[in-house]
Amino acid sequence: KKLRSMLPYLIKKYTIKSTQPKTFDVIMPSADELQDEIDALNAQITKQGSLVRELKKQSSSNAEDIASAVEQLKKLKIEAETLRKQKEVADPTKAFNRKVFDELILRKMFIVPSFEIHGGVKGLFDLGPPACALKAAMVDVWRKHFVLAESMLEMECTCLTPEVVLKTSGHVERFTDLMVKDPVSGECFRADKLLEDVIDELLEANPDMPNEEREEHLRVQRQADAFSPAELDEQLAKYGCKAPSGEPYGSSFPFNLMFKTSIGPEGTSVGYLRPETAQGLFVNFRRLLDANSQKMPFAAAQIGLGFRNEIAPRSGLLRVREFCMGEIEHFVNPDDKSHPNFSSVADKELVLFGRDDQLGSGKTKTISIGKAVATGLVNNETLGYFMARTQLFMERIGMDPARLRFRQHLTTEMAHYACDCWDLEIQSSYGWVECVGHADRACYDLDVHGKATKTPMVATLKLDEAREVEVAKLKFDRKALGKTFKADQRVVSGALETLAENWTDFEPIATALETEGKATVDGFEIAKDMVSWTKT
Repeated sequence: KKLRSMLPYLIKKYTIKSTQPKTFDVIMPSADELQDEIDALNAQITKQGSLVRELKKQSSSNAEDIASAVEQLKKLKIEAETLRKQKEVADPTKAFNRKVFDELILRKMFIVPSFEIHGGVKGLFDLGPPACALKAAMVDVWRKHFVLAESMLEMECTCLTPEVVLKTSGHVERFTDLMVKDPVSGECFRADKLLEDVIDELLEANPDMPNEEREEHLRVQRQADAFSPAELDEQLAKYGCKAPSGEPYGSSFPFNLMFKTSIGPEGTSVGYLRPETAQGLFVNFRRLLDANSQKMPFAAAQIGLGFRNEIAPRSGLLRVREFCMGEIEHFVNPDDKSHPNFSSVADKELVLFGRDDQLGSGKTKTISIGKAVATGLVNNETLGYFMARTQLFMERIGMDPARLRFRQHLTTEMAHYACDCWDLEIQSSYGWVECVGHADRACYDLDVHGKATKTPMVATLKLDEAREVEVAKLKFDRKALGKTFKADQRVVSGALETLAENWTDFEPIATALETEGKATVDGFEIAKDMVSWTKT
């Protein structure tokens, strides 16, 4: 064991001098054997990371349990990194010299830092002649492979998006972090991370701190990203958190990862450069449906720029502030997610890394997409079809299939409305990097935009036979509604009309109004005298 730790992955003969010289054969693990160990460790890391996330979500979790789980996660990551370095020693032919590569693509002018002679800006790059040609060829193949071959409806939506659209989608709220500023240098920092770090330093410097006091500090640390600006400022002051200049930080303020701007000369209309290309397709759903002659299912696509104001751009072109992305939104009957062309790809084999394998063996499986859907590993045919088509596209543009895999999102990673999510990942010198996301998002996006604008974002289906559905026919007392809800009158009546489309949905409201004289709908309290109904 001692020799093995001193001389990893080398097979040599050593003569140990003693009264009688002896020769030992020391056999070290191969690169493949090391990879097996790394895979097993990665599974443990995934499982432990999932446990940590669950513990942090639960308000009843004990601080010591969380600290112990985090410490175990750190140990596993260190062990995995040690094995990865040992693997590089065992197989030096697979080592990648990133510095030489970066110098090459700069010298050949594939990419260059934007505004280089002025000092450049982090996260912004210009494409040179070779990269422009390469990108044009890839976009051409993408358009032929997906848009034209699948008869998709292509759009080119504006990059500038009004605030109301991104508020509805959740981007304004979801992309915001609280920041603080050094009053001397003007440098900005993420406030919740500063609080977490200063508490870590306090606990490390005081190992004999009473358990009850330690528990209180850890409780504050767990809530760091949930504090309001005023609460966060209070905590930073309480812990004596100082800026690099030695001065107290300024007041916390929200920092959004979207680029904010104003639309028009008045400066009263707020807009953002789009952080993704999906919302333009969602808000145009009704017109797209009309363009497709009201036929379902159908797909819409666009390719264009997205913008994210990254706090710390890094990893070359992987985390930048402006980038090109291709988007496809496939709209399907939620009760029938089969795909007419699924049989054409059913035999295509993909490397799948399901959630059970991530938490278990740490090994991927090579399986046909047809079998994956049949066994329930992949949720439905439509999702499986586009996963297979993406794999074919990657192979068509020259990607090495041995460096591609599809990783399924863990249940702790998925949004509550999502049915199944798979990321196509590419193995690069930075590790496995997400390249394409495949998600069955149900109808979440259409629902939120429809409710916010009172626009029906639905399609109709012609049935083979007539079907009877019980509904509620409503009659409103507009005077009573207006007196109570004023500007929200239409919101309330719209919510009730939506429920009335199916008696099963409306019946609990009707029962509450009859028995209690009131009912709550979407946060509004409705009185019995505001609405009457007839079951038909």
